[in-house]
Amino acid sequence: MMGSRLVCPEILDALDKDDPHARHSRRDLQRVHRVMGTRTILRRALLPYGTERQKDLPLRVLELGAGDGTLMLGFARLVHAAWPPVELTLLDRVDLISPETRAGFGKLGWHAGATVSDVLDWAQNASQSFDLIVANLFLHHFNTAQLRGLLESIAARSAGFFACEPRRSRLALLGSHLIGAIGANAVTRADSVASVRAGFAGAEIGELWSCSDARWTLQEYPAGLFSHCFHARCEARRERVDERAH
Repeated sequence: MMGSRLVCPEILDALDKDDPHARHSRRDLQRVHRVMGTRTILRRALLPYGTERQKDLPLRVLELGAGDGTLMLGFARLVHAAWPPVELTLLDRVDLISPETRAGFGKLGWHAGATVSDVLDWAQNASQSFDLIVANLFLHHFNTAQLRGLLESIAARSAGFFACEPRRSRLALLGSHLIGAIGANAVTRADSVASVRAGFAGAEIGELWSCSDARWTLQEYPAGLFSHCFHARCEARRERVDERAH
């Protein structure tokens, strides 16, 4: 493992959504997810959320830092045959969801809506609960104090939480320096290195999970060559959510 986390602003976050460099970088991120195998990682971890549910009861899912929504759409295509209908909320500071992406969700029986909000504002003010909250390459943007508060809000509003983040390791750092090989622009090349330095290792996310309810089950583990995953589930809360069907 490398040294302690180093969190610093990333270039893409400061660019206008229509900036050509930002558009290119978002396309880069789609390739990065393919290299990291993020959709497969999500499917392996999250498939049971749908298969354990009654088919007539929609699954309420929130993605934090959803970006353009294409990663979640790819995941939806992998699991939609096994999952019930999904009420999906895609939260980000800017609405980047294209009509084509929205239509893609609709074809799968998923109702997708965008919520434009800073996630820290959401953490302080949101009241809606979800069966599952997901974050992909997102938690590493926040310092320890911010993460602790965000995780507390997630625990209060969900029956399950899964995050797939950059792994803070020498191998991942090497990979981030070589990301230009997949055609990544200067923004993505710089942000990839910053993401790894702000990434996670060991049980660092779980150590910030301050929920005192012992019914939560926590798992934290490396996945693939470059990813670090955190998965929290509360079986008792899931059972209460399922009572909506009765």
